[in-house]
Amino acid sequence: MSSNLSHVQDPSNTDIESRPEKTHEENTPMPIDEQKAESIPYRQDVFGDESNAEVKYKTLEWWQCGLLMVAQTISLGILSIPAAVAGLGLVPAIIIILSMGVVASYTGYLIGQFKWRYPHVATMADAGEILMGRFGREVLFAAQMLFLIFNMASHILIFTVAMNVLTGHATCSLVFGVVGLVISLIFSLPRTMKNMSWLSLASFISIFCAVMIAMITVGIQYEGGAIRATTETNLVTGFTSALNIILSYASHYSFFNVIAELKNPRDFPKALTLLQAIDITLYLVTGVVIYYFVGQDVKSPVLGSITPIVSKVAYGIALPTIIIAGVINGHIACKAIYTRLFAGTDRMHKRDFMAVGSWIGIAVALWIVAWVIATAIPVFSTLLSLMTALFASWFSFSLPAAFWLFINKGLWVSTKRKTLLTLINCVIFVMGVVMCGLGTYASGKAIHDDPSSASFSCADNS
Repeated sequence: MSSNLSHVQDPSNTDIESRPEKTHEENTPMPIDEQKAESIPYRQDVFGDESNAEVKYKTLEWWQCGLLMVAQTISLGILSIPAAVAGLGLVPAIIIILSMGVVASYTGYLIGQFKWRYPHVATMADAGEILMGRFGREVLFAAQMLFLIFNMASHILIFTVAMNVLTGHATCSLVFGVVGLVISLIFSLPRTMKNMSWLSLASFISIFCAVMIAMITVGIQYEGGAIRATTETNLVTGFTSALNIILSYASHYSFFNVIAELKNPRDFPKALTLLQAIDITLYLVTGVVIYYFVGQDVKSPVLGSITPIVSKVAYGIALPTIIIAGVINGHIACKAIYTRLFAGTDRMHKRDFMAVGSWIGIAVALWIVAWVIATAIPVFSTLLSLMTALFASWFSFSLPAAFWLFINKGLWVSTKRKTLLTLINCVIFVMGVVMCGLGTYASGKAIHDDPSSASFSCADNS
């Protein structure tokens, strides 16, 4: 992308006030408010001019970007949705699945809008700098890294569960965790998203087949459970169930990173549409069908509710997505640190010892930290809920709403449409804050009350 793209506005974007392209001849001072809005200069994207680069990053087609986001978003966590449906009741669960899908689609598009307005943004940290200066950059960099590492840890944890199921707990769970660490590290070594995108197709096929096996099996094994339109619940159980559904859509923390490697960032809405069409459909069908047959006793993940032999088959088929979804998170985490270290230098595009060695060193360090977290909090569903409460509530809801409010500052009530959008984004922002507060309490209490919680244990966690 040339530096001139930094001035291009999306012609279809009617939510953002267009800013005229600046020329060298335009020296008229701007009003104070607009000077503040322009305080972050329009800069070239983080990868710069790649016409003669050894390693080229901006090579993703829109469908490859979409598959990457699908692989990152839809993993074995989809098999915890039927239990969430049981915890909420059929009607509330369907409402949450559909409404959160719509909200996640809208907030994802807001991230694309923000990227188009500020082409140099490649991470949440860059966006934080625009919103809150250096403080915002450091806070969101730390938050994004923590969330990515927690996601990496969750996939190591799921890998140990799968291996314990497949082998009948043939060895210490810590050993399986180390195996998962090594495999994930090896697959994280490619430096470009395009190379990772080919893995994403295998990941999607893997989880789709595992879900189909689960649905077919429960249809044969069960005659139909006790279906409840609504169910009595408490704050911890209800909010944990809701958070497990919300987490299923919460991959917004990486959208800036993947858009940065698109050939044409304006193609992001196509990729987002592909992602949301697939995940909303799969979540709704999986949750409703499995809950219909199994009923209130469905387990999380649902593979615990089917026969041991079929469960082993499903876990075996799901292994690629268990690994690859974590690997994509690991790659994005490595890229966030790597670009921060070498952005603006030719080291980004080199294959010399320093460039390759730095990438490998970052990957090793991050995966070791993820393994430590995975073994310290070995509780599947509550770990997912804790991550959602602490991080996804901001990245997927509150921050995208804040992006819209920032780029439309001064226009919030300029028209009826703007007023309505302002109200909608304020509601989404508050919704994210409430998720963070109540979700942290609920998931923290669930971890505290869980008698199976143990750190660095060799016990069978399946």
